[in-house]
Amino acid sequence: MSDSKNNELTRGEIDRIIMMAWEDRTSFDAIRTQFGLSPGDVIKLMRSEMTANSFKMWRKRTHGRTTKHEAKFAETDAGDEPRRFRAKSQRG
Repeated sequence: MSDSKNNELTRGEIDRIIMMAWEDRTSFDAIRTQFGLSPGDVIKLMRSEMTANSFKMWRKRTHGRTTKHEAKFAETDAGDEPRRFRAKSQRG
């Protein structure tokens, strides 16, 4: 991530990016749209903001996850459905 982009982000924006990156249903494309950060930039931000163990846990969790990548999600059977989480106990 370029240092100038990192310097432009407020603490609140950085915190929001971290929250979005941890969410399973939020794709890297959504983060790019909202904050202008590539997946590589998000990874660099996460590495700099988290402890080493937390970063490793996050990378293991997100690596290859289809919901984190719009193109991979579109290739699945659910790709034509709206991207919305629904709990099993939820009606409708």
